[in-house]
Amino acid sequence: MEYFLPGNDLENWMMAFGVAIGSTAAMYFIRSIAVRKLCALSQRTTTRIDDLVTRMLSRTYLIFLLAIGVYLGSIFIILPDNYRLVVSRIAIAALLLQLGIWGDTGLRAWRAQVLGASGDGARKASGMILFFLLRLLLWTVAFLMMLDNFGFNITTLVASLGIGGIAVALATQNILGDLFASLSIMLDKPFEIGDFIIVGDALGAVEYIGLKTTRLRGLGGEQIVFSNSDLLKSRIHNHKRMQSRRVAFVLRVAYGTTEAQLGQIPDLVRAIVTAREDVDYERTHFFRYGEWSLDFEIVYHFRSPDYVLHMDAQQDILLGIYRAFERERIQFAHPLSVIRVAEPNDPIRGWPPMPAAQGAELKH
Repeated sequence: MEYFLPGNDLENWMMAFGVAIGSTAAMYFIRSIAVRKLCALSQRTTTRIDDLVTRMLSRTYLIFLLAIGVYLGSIFIILPDNYRLVVSRIAIAALLLQLGIWGDTGLRAWRAQVLGASGDGARKASGMILFFLLRLLLWTVAFLMMLDNFGFNITTLVASLGIGGIAVALATQNILGDLFASLSIMLDKPFEIGDFIIVGDALGAVEYIGLKTTRLRGLGGEQIVFSNSDLLKSRIHNHKRMQSRRVAFVLRVAYGTTEAQLGQIPDLVRAIVTAREDVDYERTHFFRYGEWSLDFEIVYHFRSPDYVLHMDAQQDILLGIYRAFERERIQFAHPLSVIRVAEPNDPIRGWPPMPAAQGAELKH
């Protein structure tokens, strides 16, 4: 042994072997205990973090632990600088590979948890692309770090990758914009399949969420297609996530209605609206003298987001108001115009004045 590595006696070699084997065994033992404890803990809790950590630690390989153990053992023997450099680089490469495997295992487990509960094929496709990009980034960084560890100059390679990435991004910016918008929809979930949304002047139920487009089924049966990037730039009204509906409408009463009848209207409307258990009454106010009507504003809240049930309740309330007005002989207003014929002694007769020449012609 001294012939290959001068300056090392048997005691040094025994110490090096003992540290290498002992440290490897200790790391493997700690890994086994940690996995066993975390498995027991994950069965008692509903959180996902302990499951991810358990799966990551279970992918710890003995060969990488042995490489680290050999490096620790090499500290106790005298090695030439080039030998020591090789051993340290192998140990660092083993550590980088193990970290990469842990990260890849964590991403796979996260993907299974996130996409496992989703039954939407388009959402799964978007998620698969997202996790593929994350794994590609992880292994690219690990590979570059390993090249740098072995002494390669990666500055030029990183610069080339950056320039190439910029060129690809500029050439495919619209596609990449829609792709990342799709990933944003998947993660943020502003709407899902089946939600009824309004985007600008378009409204309909979400039928498909793809990598580039989102499609709605309009009320007329037509399909409305949005690019994902344009969709996220718009204001989206999601009616499916509505908790209740605020209903406000104007009740127009005819001029000539007596003061007593006008005073009865808020009480009549309150009684009709509060008679329903699925409606919360807010207010009724005489708020405006219209051009041809006396206007009352009525506001209530319907407790369900269901549109059909809301329309049933509104119909019942409007019919109740109609019956109450008939009973109290209160007339609804309708648009009308009043034409007044001027009398001979009316001060507005003869206005506007006519020019003298035109008046002389009319006299003839």
